[in-house]
Amino acid sequence: MPNYLIGDVQGCDAALQRLLHKIDFSPSRDTLYLLGDLVNRGPDSLAVLRRLRALEGAAQCLLGNHDLHLLAVAHGVRPPSRHDTLGAVLQAHDRADLLHWLRQRPLALQVQGWLLVHAGVLPQWTAAQALALANEVSAVLASPEGPRWLQQMYGNQPERWSNGLQGAERWRVIVNALTRLRFCTPEGRMEFASKDGSAAPPAGYLPWFEVPGRQTAGTSIAFGHWSTLGLLQRPDLLALDTGCVWGGCLSAARLPADASGLAAQLIAVECPQEQKPGR
Repeated sequence: MPNYLIGDVQGCDAALQRLLHKIDFSPSRDTLYLLGDLVNRGPDSLAVLRRLRALEGAAQCLLGNHDLHLLAVAHGVRPPSRHDTLGAVLQAHDRADLLHWLRQRPLALQVQGWLLVHAGVLPQWTAAQALALANEVSAVLASPEGPRWLQQMYGNQPERWSNGLQGAERWRVIVNALTRLRFCTPEGRMEFASKDGSAAPPAGYLPWFEVPGRQTAGTSIAFGHWSTLGLLQRPDLLALDTGCVWGGCLSAARLPADASGLAAQLIAVECPQEQKPGR
C-alpha cells in the first residue's frame, strides 16, 4: 500500500490528474498525503476540492495558508485578494459541503515516521508537541466556534512561542508556524516578510530547518509552502513545493515501504500556466 506525499497543488487540477496518472494511483491501494495549499492562484480550485473530497480516506490533506484564506473569505472574515482564483468555489452549489470538509482537515500528520506540515516547525517544538498543538487548533477550527476563531487568526503577534500562551494568541502562533513559517531566529522568533530562497535569509534569521539544536533534528519532516526554496531532499528533510502554479512542477514522493533507509522516490509532472498570476 504505497504512500505518496504531494506538494502544493494550488488549484492546478489538470496537473494533479496527470500526476495521479503517472504514479498509477489507485484509491483502493494507495494513500495520498497532500501538504497543504490545495487551492488558490491556479485555474481550478473547485475541481481540486471535489476530486480530493471524493477520494475520502485515500487522500489525507493538510491545511495550508491558502486553504485557511479560502475559509476566511467564505466566512466574511477577509476580503478576497485581487490574485485569488476562488470564485468558482464560493459560488458552487456544493460550497457548504466543501467548506465543511476543508475545516475538518488537520494541520499536521505523521506517517511512516515522517512529520508532515505545510510550512515549518518551530525549533523549540518536538515532533510530538507539534502534532499535539496542531490537533489543538484543528479541534477549534472544526468546532462550531471555528468561523468565529477565523476572525482572530490573522496577525504576526506574538512572534514567538511561549508555553504560557493561551486562547487566540496561542492558536495564532501555532497556525503561523505550521502554515507560514520560512525563517526564524534560534530563539524561535518568526519572520514573515521575506519569501526568498534559503540562501538569502533576513539578517539575524535562519531557515527554520537550519536552526542549530532544533528539537525535531532527529525527525524526518516533509513540507511545502516555499516555492522559492524548491525541491530539497535530505535523509530527514523533504521540501515538495516545486512551484506548480508558477509554471514549475507538481511533485510527489513515494515513501519506501519499510524503514530500509532508502530515499523517497520522486515523481513530477510539468505544470505550465498560460497566465501566471502575480505572487
